[in-house]
Amino acid sequence: MTSPISERLDDADAARESGRKKMDWAIQHMPICGALRERFEADQPFADERIGMAMHVEAKTAVLAEILAVGGAEVAITGCNPLSTHDDVSAALDAVDGVTSYAERGVDDEAYYDAIEAVIDHEPTITVDDGADMVFRIHQEHPELIDSIVGGAEETTTGVHRLRAMDDDGELDYPMFAVNDTPMKRLFDNIHGTGESALSAIAMTTNLSWAGKTVVVAGYGYCGKGVASKAAGQNADVVVCEVEPRKALEAHMEGYDVLPMEEAAKEGDVFITTTGNRDVITREHFENMQDGVLLANAGHFDVEINLDELDDLAAERYEARDGVESFEMPDGRRLNVLAEGRLVNLAAPVGLGHPVEVMDQSFGIQAVCVRELVENGDAYDAGVHEVPDELDKEVAEVKLAADGVEFDSLSDEQREYMDSWQHGT
Repeated sequence: MTSPISERLDDADAARESGRKKMDWAIQHMPICGALRERFEADQPFADERIGMAMHVEAKTAVLAEILAVGGAEVAITGCNPLSTHDDVSAALDAVDGVTSYAERGVDDEAYYDAIEAVIDHEPTITVDDGADMVFRIHQEHPELIDSIVGGAEETTTGVHRLRAMDDDGELDYPMFAVNDTPMKRLFDNIHGTGESALSAIAMTTNLSWAGKTVVVAGYGYCGKGVASKAAGQNADVVVCEVEPRKALEAHMEGYDVLPMEEAAKEGDVFITTTGNRDVITREHFENMQDGVLLANAGHFDVEINLDELDDLAAERYEARDGVESFEMPDGRRLNVLAEGRLVNLAAPVGLGHPVEVMDQSFGIQAVCVRELVENGDAYDAGVHEVPDELDKEVAEVKLAADGVEFDSLSDEQREYMDSWQHGT
């Protein structure tokens, strides 16, 4: 049976001290979560709830887990990616009253799922997931727990896609909020968070500049838009690859070159995948790439760059620098894979994830969704649900107030005009 992280570290005390500093720094810059923490501590909305979490266990996530515990919940948490956990933060979180953390960096697949099982052993009444691995595991292996689960919240694009597929097949047996799809998450976390953190992680891992490079962005959803925009802002030439005609047209109209990956493979210096799909970059593309290219993934799972096919092509593979594995082709070309093809902004050696202020918004949404499930869970049937608009606006208003930003409101006459169909020319 998997034990909490504190029992597996050589110097748990030092790890806890280091992790606590990271958490304290984060909360200083998370006014939404700070405001919610004060409310939750006073109101204790999560008393008697058991919250199971599978997330990227780093400082911002730890703030979310802690405010849920402060609000009265018993929280059990583990990672949602084998390389995204910060062990010191996990240890600090494990020391918080009401929290048990099983997350550890660098585990193999068996240990990864053992830790998810350890969280499930707490018999959660609410789940908070990033990628839907825990939700899927509960449905597959522990259906007897479903009747006692009020509902859950899903953080990321890939997880929402999985849940919608389950829902379409009639296989999702409790309500889940699609946190990823609400404006306060999608418009900031996916665009600004992914764009900034993916590029900074790549730059810090390689010590290379963006200026003058050709950056190929696979996928022009919200994450791809962010990566493309931030790369162009650092004076890179950007090429977008898409399969959806309207998104391809959007990228074209926004000034980017749009090419099939087969053609882009010949031009790119850096390739960043953001699709959530598999086999985006494969053998036929590797064969046409230039010497020295960088291959990075900003999607949730490590399936977008086909590393098995790359390994088959390579005459040799070796660690070029920390976080960079070089695959040398028989003709001498070197293709460099960052962070084992996993989520580069978190799995790279210096991957710190999205900026703190961005995750304050996303985790604020997660927190109010958990509160909504506790207060009004009976109102939601099994399936995927949009985040109620009033919750999204609540989080936005807290953020604006914290930043000292004032904004207008509608008059009664304006509201009546907008709500009426009777006003004509």
